[in-house]
Amino acid sequence: MSTFISTVLIALLVLNGMMFIQQSSMIFYPYTRLQQTPMDWGLQYEDVNLTTSDGIQLHGWFIPHSGSSKVLLFFHGNAGNISHRGASIAIFHRLGLNVFIIDYRGYGRSQGEPGEAGLYSDADAAWQYLTRIRGVDKDNIIIFGRSLGGAVATHLASDVQPAALILESTFSSARDMASTLFPLIYRLLVLRYRFDSIARIKKISSPLLLVHSPDDEIIPFKVGEKLYQAANEPKRMFRLTGDHNGGFLRSQPAYEQALQAFINAHVR
Repeated sequence: MSTFISTVLIALLVLNGMMFIQQSSMIFYPYTRLQQTPMDWGLQYEDVNLTTSDGIQLHGWFIPHSGSSKVLLFFHGNAGNISHRGASIAIFHRLGLNVFIIDYRGYGRSQGEPGEAGLYSDADAAWQYLTRIRGVDKDNIIIFGRSLGGAVATHLASDVQPAALILESTFSSARDMASTLFPLIYRLLVLRYRFDSIARIKKISSPLLLVHSPDDEIIPFKVGEKLYQAANEPKRMFRLTGDHNGGFLRSQPAYEQALQAFINAHVR
């Protein structure tokens, strides 16, 4: 019996060691090459370079919308880079918004290696750029996060309380995601990253729009719904149709109409 227990414990230690080492490559899929620019999408833009509090140089784009004072601060998902977000940027531009999108450290032209604390620092640097360098009033800033970017957006919003927060196809915490991926052993796993959005969202007073698809094959609807249930009012939920990466396109025009209604209701 003691031999069996020892074997199980050793197996768990080995599994946790391997998982701990590999967690970074399991979560972050950065692409360094920019495949397009907003010019390819028919949009004017400005290259933006900024420095984080820990000295990392980041790259992003500011896509202006003439005559608008509203800015959408865009945090993308865990794969690719800003050049893969043309479809979303086009939607927000049609909605009359300036868009500021950055690449996290290790993505696109940004320096460094991705990690949870680093992504939060990157988000803070983007906020400081908008409010201090460009002089944008926080009451005119909408924070948007898709997938992993939803955790980044939630963390930032809990600190700065923007005009509004839009979370799309995101999750409540890394632990809850582990429970869906490894239901039998998730309680025994040592997680390198927490991304504890459910703890952070309880601190947010900004209006929230949470968007998710019941058919999402990567981030289960139930972990997005759990995040929504923990959020404060005012809040709305819009259900997408389709998969994780393409649901927002498949759900047109209702998706864009839901965004427009939410922005009109909550952002001056």
